[in-house]
Amino acid sequence: MSRRRTPRNPIPVAVALLVVVVIGSYLAVAKDIPLVNEPYVIKAAFKNSSGIKKGSPVRIAGVEVGRVQSVEPTTDGTRAAVLELALLDRGRPVKRDALAKIRPRIFLEGNFFVELSPGRPGTKELEDGGMIPASQTANPVQFDEVLKVLKSDLRKDLGTTFKELGRAQRGGGAKAFNRSLDDQAAAYRFSAIVSEALLGEKPGDLAKFLSAQGAVSEALDADPQALRDLVTNFNVTTGALAERESDLRAALRELPMTLRAALPTLTSLNAAFPAVRTFSRAALPGIRSTGPTIEVALPFVRQLRGLVGEPELRGLTRDLRVATPQLASLSRTTVPLLGEFRAFASCANEVLVPFGNTKLEDPNFPATGPVFEEIPKSLVGLAGESRSFDANGSWFKVLGTGGPETVSLGNGLLGATTSSFQGVNPPPQVQRPPLRPETPCETQEPPDLRTIPGRAPQAMRIDRSSPKVVARTAKAQATAVELMRDQLKAEGSTLKVLDTPATKEQLLGGLRALKARSAGR
Repeated sequence: MSRRRTPRNPIPVAVALLVVVVIGSYLAVAKDIPLVNEPYVIKAAFKNSSGIKKGSPVRIAGVEVGRVQSVEPTTDGTRAAVLELALLDRGRPVKRDALAKIRPRIFLEGNFFVELSPGRPGTKELEDGGMIPASQTANPVQFDEVLKVLKSDLRKDLGTTFKELGRAQRGGGAKAFNRSLDDQAAAYRFSAIVSEALLGEKPGDLAKFLSAQGAVSEALDADPQALRDLVTNFNVTTGALAERESDLRAALRELPMTLRAALPTLTSLNAAFPAVRTFSRAALPGIRSTGPTIEVALPFVRQLRGLVGEPELRGLTRDLRVATPQLASLSRTTVPLLGEFRAFASCANEVLVPFGNTKLEDPNFPATGPVFEEIPKSLVGLAGESRSFDANGSWFKVLGTGGPETVSLGNGLLGATTSSFQGVNPPPQVQRPPLRPETPCETQEPPDLRTIPGRAPQAMRIDRSSPKVVARTAKAQATAVELMRDQLKAEGSTLKVLDTPATKEQLLGGLRALKARSAGR
C-alpha cells in the first residue's frame, strides 16, 4: 500500500531566498557590513594628486592600515586634491603632526599608495574627519618633471653617459660588479657607519657641517679659475691612473685586506681621540707659553753651547774615553751585585721592616713598643753587666737561692725554686727551623711573635726540715764560705765572710762603712 507525500509550503523558501538576495545586493552596492563600527576617516591635502586613485592602500611602516576612500580635486584649476583616508583600528592613533606622502609601488610610474607617519608621542590625536594640511604632505617626483629640468645639452651629456656606462658594462663591468657582491655587504655596513657618524654626536652637528660645507662651496665659487684648474688637474690625474690600469687593478685587489687590517687600527684610534682631545686642551696653555719660554731659554742655550765646547765637556769626554771601557765592564759586573742588593732591599721591605714594626704579644710581660724599639733596650743591661771588670775580665754577680721545689734543668743540672713554675715562655725549641737558602727571603713568612707558654718543667717538692736536706744545705754553705774566703784572700781583700746569714743590723753597718770609705776618698 503506497503512502502519499504531502507537498511543502513554498512561502518560507521564497521569503528566505528574498532575504538572501536583498542582503547580497546591499553588500554589493554599499561594500560594507551593517552593524559594524564605521572606519576612522581623516583627510589629507596634497599639492598634486599624482594620479592616485580611490581604493589605493594606506600604509604605516609597510603595513597596510586602510584605503583611500575618495579623491576630491580642488576647484582652483591646479592639480591639488584632498584625499579621504579610511583607516582601520590598527592604524590608530594618528597625531596632529602626522606626515602623509604619495609613493609609487612600481619604479617610474603608476600604482601609488599613501605612506603615513602617525606623528610623535605626546601629540594630540587627529579627530575623526580632521585634515592633514599640505605643509605636512609630499608628492613623488615624476620622471617627466626630471626631464623638464634637464636642458638639451645636459640631456645629450646624460645620453652619452648612459651610452658609455653600457659600454663599460659590456666590456666586463657587469662581471666585475658581480664579483664585488661578496664585498658589498661589508662596504654597505661601513657606509652605514660613516652615514651615522655624519649625523654627529649631538643635535646641531649636522647643521654645523652643512654650514661649514657652505663656506667651503662659497670659497670655491669665489675663484672660478682655480676651480677650473682643479677639474683640469683632476682630469690629468684620472688619465694617468687610466694609463696604469693594471697597477690600479692590483691595488684595488689589495684594498679589502687593507681595510680589514685598518679597521681595528681605526677603532683603536677612534677610542684614543677623547684622551688626545683632553691632552690637546690641557696642552694649549703650555703651547702658548712656548714662545716666551724659548726666548728666556736662549741665554741658557748659549751657555750650554760653551759648556760642550773644546775647553769644557768636549775635552773632558776625550779624557774619559779611556776610562769608558772599564766603566762599561764595571757596569756589566755590577748587575749581579745589584740583583743581590735588590733581593736584600726586597727582604728588608717585605720581611725585616714589617717584623720590626710588629709588637710582641705576651700577656705576662707586655711590650711597651714594637720590636725595633724593644731590641735596643737589652743593650742597656749588657752594658751594665760589663761595666765592672778587672784584669781577669768582667764581673757577673749571680744570686743563688734555694726553695722547696727542685727542678731538672737538663744535662744533669738541678735547681731549686721558692715557688712552683706556671709554664715556660717561650717554650724551648726541639729543633732549629729549616734553612732554605734557595728560597728568596722576600717570599718568607714573617715570624709569629705570639708567646704561647709551654709546659712547666717537672718539679719535685722536698722537705726542707729533713735531716738529709739540712745536712746537705749546711755542707754546701760551708763549702761556699771557704771558696769565697780563699778568693778574697788571693785578691788581698780585707772583706770578711760570715758563717751565718747576715742580719739587718750587720747589713746596715756594712753600708755605712762603705759610705764612709767613699767619702774619705
